[in-house]
Amino acid sequence: MIAFQPVLQDRLPHVPNPLDLPGTRPIPADDWLRMDQAYAGQMAIRDVLIAQNRAAVFGAIPNAAAPQEEVLERVLGQVTQWPGFETHADHVRRPDGVEVGLDGDASPLITAGRLVQQDLCIMQDLGGGEYGLAAALLCFPAGWTLAEKLGRPLGSIHDPVTEYTENMAKRVERLFRAVRVGQPLCRSNLLAYDSPDLFAPMREAAARAAPKVAKYLRSERQTILRLPKTGAALFSIHTVMVATERLDAEQYAQARQAVSSEIGFPARQVPGWSRP
Repeated sequence: MIAFQPVLQDRLPHVPNPLDLPGTRPIPADDWLRMDQAYAGQMAIRDVLIAQNRAAVFGAIPNAAAPQEEVLERVLGQVTQWPGFETHADHVRRPDGVEVGLDGDASPLITAGRLVQQDLCIMQDLGGGEYGLAAALLCFPAGWTLAEKLGRPLGSIHDPVTEYTENMAKRVERLFRAVRVGQPLCRSNLLAYDSPDLFAPMREAAARAAPKVAKYLRSERQTILRLPKTGAALFSIHTVMVATERLDAEQYAQARQAVSSEIGFPARQVPGWSRP
Protein backbone atom coordinates (compact mmCIF):
# COMPACT_ATOMS: atom_id res chain seq x y z
CA MET A 1 0.00 0.00 0.00
CA ILE A 2 1.23 3.51 -0.82
CA ALA A 3 2.32 5.45 2.28
CA PHE A 4 1.27 9.10 2.60
CA GLN A 5 2.01 11.83 5.12
CA PRO A 6 -1.05 12.66 7.27
CA VAL A 7 -3.36 15.35 5.91
CA LEU A 8 -5.50 16.78 8.71
CA GLN A 9 -8.13 19.48 9.16
CA ASP A 10 -8.38 21.66 12.28
CA ARG A 11 -12.01 20.96 13.17
CA LEU A 12 -15.03 18.88 12.32
CA PRO A 13 -17.60 20.53 10.02
CA HIS A 14 -20.44 18.89 11.93
CA VAL A 15 -20.79 16.49 14.88
CA PRO A 16 -23.79 14.25 14.14
CA ASN A 17 -26.26 13.04 16.71
CA PRO A 18 -25.91 9.22 16.86
CA LEU A 19 -29.58 8.91 17.79
CA ASP A 20 -30.67 10.68 14.59
CA LEU A 21 -29.96 8.14 11.86
CA PRO A 22 -29.65 8.47 8.95
CA GLY A 23 -29.80 12.18 9.93
CA THR A 24 -30.39 13.48 6.41
CA ARG A 25 -31.25 17.13 5.88
CA PRO A 26 -31.84 19.37 2.82
CA ILE A 27 -29.11 21.81 1.78
CA PRO A 28 -28.95 24.71 -0.71
CA ALA A 29 -28.58 23.66 -4.34
CA ASP A 30 -25.03 25.02 -4.59
CA ASP A 31 -23.75 23.54 -1.30
CA TRP A 32 -23.20 19.93 -2.37
CA LEU A 33 -19.48 20.55 -2.97
CA ARG A 34 -17.05 22.23 -0.58
CA MET A 35 -13.36 23.04 -0.44
CA ASP A 36 -11.46 23.34 2.84
CA GLN A 37 -7.97 23.94 4.25
CA ALA A 38 -6.83 20.39 3.39
CA TYR A 39 -7.50 20.83 -0.34
CA ALA A 40 -3.89 20.81 -1.56
CA GLY A 41 -2.86 17.90 0.66
CA GLN A 42 -5.86 15.75 -0.17
CA MET A 43 -5.62 16.47 -3.90
CA ALA A 44 -1.95 15.44 -3.93
CA ILE A 45 -2.95 12.06 -2.47
CA ARG A 46 -5.79 11.70 -4.97
CA ASP A 47 -3.47 12.42 -7.91
CA VAL A 48 -0.99 9.75 -6.77
CA LEU A 49 -3.69 7.14 -6.21
CA ILE A 50 -5.26 7.77 -9.60
CA ALA A 51 -1.88 7.64 -11.35
CA GLN A 52 -0.45 4.62 -9.51
CA ASN A 53 -3.44 2.59 -8.31
CA ARG A 54 -6.29 3.45 -10.64
CA ALA A 55 -7.91 0.02 -10.50
CA ALA A 56 -8.36 0.38 -6.73
CA VAL A 57 -10.01 3.81 -6.85
CA PHE A 58 -12.06 3.84 -10.06
CA GLY A 59 -14.67 1.56 -11.54
CA ALA A 60 -17.82 1.70 -13.67
CA ILE A 61 -20.39 -0.69 -15.11
CA PRO A 62 -20.97 -0.44 -18.90
CA ASN A 63 -24.15 1.69 -18.86
CA ALA A 64 -22.77 4.40 -16.55
CA ALA A 65 -21.02 6.51 -19.22
CA ALA A 66 -23.68 9.23 -19.58
CA PRO A 67 -23.98 9.93 -15.82
CA GLN A 68 -20.20 10.27 -15.62
CA GLU A 69 -20.28 12.97 -18.30
CA GLU A 70 -23.04 14.74 -16.41
CA VAL A 71 -21.09 14.60 -13.14
CA LEU A 72 -18.08 16.26 -14.77
CA GLU A 73 -20.35 18.93 -16.24
CA ARG A 74 -21.83 19.66 -12.81
CA VAL A 75 -18.43 19.72 -11.09
CA LEU A 76 -17.02 22.11 -13.69
CA GLY A 77 -20.05 24.35 -13.32
CA GLN A 78 -19.41 24.56 -9.59
CA VAL A 79 -15.63 24.84 -9.22
CA THR A 80 -15.20 27.39 -11.98
CA GLN A 81 -17.20 29.76 -9.78
CA TRP A 82 -14.74 29.32 -6.91
CA PRO A 83 -11.71 31.59 -6.38
CA GLY A 84 -8.39 30.06 -7.35
CA PHE A 85 -9.63 27.94 -10.27
CA GLU A 86 -8.64 28.96 -13.81
CA THR A 87 -10.61 27.47 -16.69
CA HIS A 88 -9.06 27.07 -20.14
CA ALA A 89 -10.20 25.36 -23.32
CA ASP A 90 -8.29 22.14 -22.64
CA HIS A 91 -7.57 22.20 -18.90
CA VAL A 92 -8.45 23.58 -15.48
CA ARG A 93 -5.74 24.98 -13.23
CA ARG A 94 -6.47 24.14 -9.59
CA PRO A 95 -5.73 26.49 -6.66
CA ASP A 96 -2.70 24.33 -5.83
CA GLY A 97 -1.26 25.03 -9.29
CA VAL A 98 -1.90 21.57 -10.78
CA GLU A 99 -3.38 21.50 -14.28
CA VAL A 100 -6.11 18.92 -14.95
CA GLY A 101 -6.66 18.11 -18.61
CA LEU A 102 -10.08 18.22 -20.25
CA ASP A 103 -9.02 16.54 -23.48
CA GLY A 104 -11.04 13.39 -22.91
CA ASP A 105 -8.16 10.95 -22.34
CA ALA A 106 -9.40 10.12 -18.84
CA SER A 107 -12.81 9.00 -17.69
CA PRO A 108 -15.04 12.03 -16.96
CA LEU A 109 -15.46 10.79 -13.38
CA ILE A 110 -11.69 10.65 -12.88
CA THR A 111 -11.33 14.17 -14.27
CA ALA A 112 -14.05 15.39 -11.91
CA GLY A 113 -12.38 13.63 -8.99
CA ARG A 114 -9.09 15.39 -9.72
CA LEU A 115 -10.79 18.76 -9.26
CA VAL A 116 -12.60 18.27 -5.94
CA GLN A 117 -11.83 16.69 -2.57
CA GLN A 118 -15.05 14.68 -2.66
CA ASP A 119 -15.23 11.04 -3.66
CA LEU A 120 -17.93 10.65 -6.31
CA CYS A 121 -20.27 7.67 -6.49
CA ILE A 122 -23.01 7.31 -9.11
CA MET A 123 -26.13 5.46 -8.01
CA GLN A 124 -28.73 4.34 -10.55
CA ASP A 125 -31.12 1.56 -11.51
CA LEU A 126 -29.16 -1.63 -12.12
CA GLY A 127 -32.08 -3.45 -13.69
CA GLY A 128 -34.69 -5.70 -12.19
CA GLY A 129 -35.88 -2.91 -9.90
CA GLU A 130 -32.57 -2.78 -8.00
CA TYR A 131 -30.84 0.51 -7.27
CA GLY A 132 -27.11 0.55 -6.60
CA LEU A 133 -23.54 1.61 -7.32
CA ALA A 134 -22.90 2.07 -11.05
CA ALA A 135 -19.60 4.02 -11.03
CA ALA A 136 -17.24 5.61 -8.53
CA LEU A 137 -14.03 7.53 -8.09
CA LEU A 138 -13.22 6.51 -4.52
CA CYS A 139 -9.83 7.63 -3.21
CA PHE A 140 -10.67 7.76 0.50
CA PRO A 141 -12.58 4.55 1.34
CA ALA A 142 -13.22 4.08 5.06
CA GLY A 143 -13.23 0.34 5.60
CA TRP A 144 -14.60 -0.88 2.27
CA THR A 145 -13.29 -1.87 -1.15
CA LEU A 146 -14.75 -0.47 -4.37
CA ALA A 147 -14.30 -3.66 -6.40
CA GLU A 148 -16.52 -5.57 -3.94
CA LYS A 149 -19.34 -2.99 -4.10
CA LEU A 150 -19.47 -1.96 -7.76
CA GLY A 151 -22.62 -3.08 -9.55
CA ARG A 152 -24.31 -4.18 -6.33
CA PRO A 153 -27.66 -2.92 -4.97
CA LEU A 154 -27.81 -0.60 -1.96
CA GLY A 155 -28.92 -3.29 0.45
CA SER A 156 -25.81 -5.41 -0.07
CA ILE A 157 -23.34 -2.55 -0.44
CA HIS A 158 -23.34 -2.05 3.32
CA ASP A 159 -22.55 -5.68 4.19
CA PRO A 160 -21.30 -6.49 6.80
CA VAL A 161 -22.24 -3.32 8.76
CA THR A 162 -24.36 -4.62 11.64
CA GLU A 163 -26.04 -1.24 12.24
CA TYR A 164 -27.33 -1.27 8.64
CA THR A 165 -30.56 -3.17 9.25
CA GLU A 166 -33.14 -4.11 6.63
CA ASN A 167 -35.30 -1.21 7.81
CA MET A 168 -32.36 1.19 7.48
CA ALA A 169 -31.62 -0.14 3.99
CA LYS A 170 -35.20 0.57 2.89
CA ARG A 171 -35.05 4.11 4.29
CA VAL A 172 -31.78 4.83 2.49
CA GLU A 173 -33.05 3.48 -0.82
CA ARG A 174 -36.15 5.66 -0.52
CA LEU A 175 -33.87 8.67 -0.02
CA PHE A 176 -31.90 7.93 -3.18
CA ARG A 177 -35.03 7.39 -5.23
CA ALA A 178 -36.89 10.40 -3.83
CA VAL A 179 -34.22 13.12 -3.97
CA ARG A 180 -35.31 15.80 -6.43
CA VAL A 181 -33.45 17.93 -8.95
CA GLY A 182 -32.24 21.15 -7.35
CA GLN A 183 -32.89 19.89 -3.80
CA PRO A 184 -29.81 17.93 -2.65
CA LEU A 185 -29.65 16.17 0.69
CA CYS A 186 -26.80 15.89 3.19
CA ARG A 187 -25.78 13.83 6.21
CA SER A 188 -22.60 13.41 8.28
CA ASN A 189 -21.06 10.57 10.23
CA LEU A 190 -18.28 10.38 12.83
CA LEU A 191 -15.97 7.43 13.47
CA ALA A 192 -12.92 6.93 15.67
CA TYR A 193 -9.61 5.69 14.24
CA ASP A 194 -6.11 5.05 15.50
CA SER A 195 -4.58 6.00 12.15
CA PRO A 196 -4.93 9.14 9.99
CA ASP A 197 -4.86 7.19 6.71
CA LEU A 198 -7.38 8.54 4.22
CA PHE A 199 -7.00 5.62 1.82
CA ALA A 200 -8.17 2.85 4.15
CA PRO A 201 -9.80 0.06 2.09
CA MET A 202 -10.90 -3.15 3.75
CA ARG A 203 -12.36 -6.38 2.41
CA GLU A 204 -15.80 -7.47 3.60
CA ALA A 205 -14.35 -10.64 5.12
CA ALA A 206 -11.70 -8.78 7.13
CA ALA A 207 -12.12 -8.47 10.89
CA ARG A 208 -13.15 -5.01 12.03
CA ALA A 209 -11.73 -4.11 15.44
CA ALA A 210 -12.71 -0.80 17.05
CA PRO A 211 -9.77 1.28 18.27
CA LYS A 212 -9.17 1.41 22.01
CA VAL A 213 -8.36 5.12 21.86
CA ALA A 214 -9.83 7.67 19.43
CA LYS A 215 -6.54 9.22 18.32
CA TYR A 216 -8.21 10.52 15.17
CA LEU A 217 -11.79 11.32 14.25
CA ARG A 218 -12.96 10.84 10.69
CA SER A 219 -16.11 12.55 9.49
CA GLU A 220 -17.74 12.18 6.09
CA ARG A 221 -20.04 14.89 4.77
CA GLN A 222 -22.20 12.89 2.39
CA THR A 223 -24.49 14.55 -0.16
CA ILE A 224 -27.04 13.14 -2.59
CA LEU A 225 -27.66 15.11 -5.78
CA ARG A 226 -30.14 14.23 -8.51
CA LEU A 227 -28.62 14.56 -12.00
CA PRO A 228 -31.32 16.18 -14.16
CA LYS A 229 -30.30 14.78 -17.57
CA THR A 230 -29.72 11.11 -16.78
CA GLY A 231 -31.81 10.85 -13.60
CA ALA A 232 -28.98 9.11 -11.76
CA ALA A 233 -28.07 10.14 -8.21
CA LEU A 234 -24.62 11.39 -7.30
CA PHE A 235 -23.42 10.43 -3.83
CA SER A 236 -20.46 12.61 -2.86
CA ILE A 237 -18.23 12.10 0.18
CA HIS A 238 -16.12 14.89 1.67
CA THR A 239 -13.72 13.32 4.18
CA VAL A 240 -12.42 15.27 7.17
CA MET A 241 -9.72 13.82 9.44
CA VAL A 242 -8.77 15.57 12.68
CA ALA A 243 -6.45 14.74 15.57
CA THR A 244 -8.79 14.32 18.54
CA GLU A 245 -6.41 15.93 21.02
CA ARG A 246 -6.29 19.14 18.92
CA LEU A 247 -10.05 19.79 18.86
CA ASP A 248 -11.37 22.85 20.64
CA ALA A 249 -13.17 22.27 23.93
CA GLU A 250 -16.67 22.39 22.41
CA GLN A 251 -16.06 19.85 19.64
CA TYR A 252 -14.01 17.62 21.93
CA ALA A 253 -16.98 17.38 24.31
CA GLN A 254 -19.46 16.85 21.48
CA ALA A 255 -17.34 14.11 19.94
CA ARG A 256 -17.05 12.26 23.25
CA GLN A 257 -20.84 12.15 23.38
CA ALA A 258 -21.14 10.95 19.77
CA VAL A 259 -18.49 8.20 19.82
CA SER A 260 -19.00 4.89 21.60
CA SER A 261 -18.32 5.08 25.33
CA GLU A 262 -16.15 1.96 24.97
CA ILE A 263 -13.53 3.97 23.07
CA GLY A 264 -11.18 6.12 25.11
CA PHE A 265 -10.26 9.72 24.28
CA PRO A 266 -6.76 11.21 24.56
CA ALA A 267 -6.31 14.29 26.73
CA ARG A 268 -7.04 17.46 24.80
CA GLN A 269 -3.97 19.51 23.88
CA VAL A 270 -4.65 23.24 23.77
CA PRO A 271 -2.85 24.81 20.77
CA GLY A 272 -0.03 27.09 21.85
CA TRP A 273 0.07 25.66 25.38
CA SER A 274 2.93 23.65 26.82
CA ARG A 275 3.51 22.25 30.27
CA PRO A 276 5.84 24.55 32.33
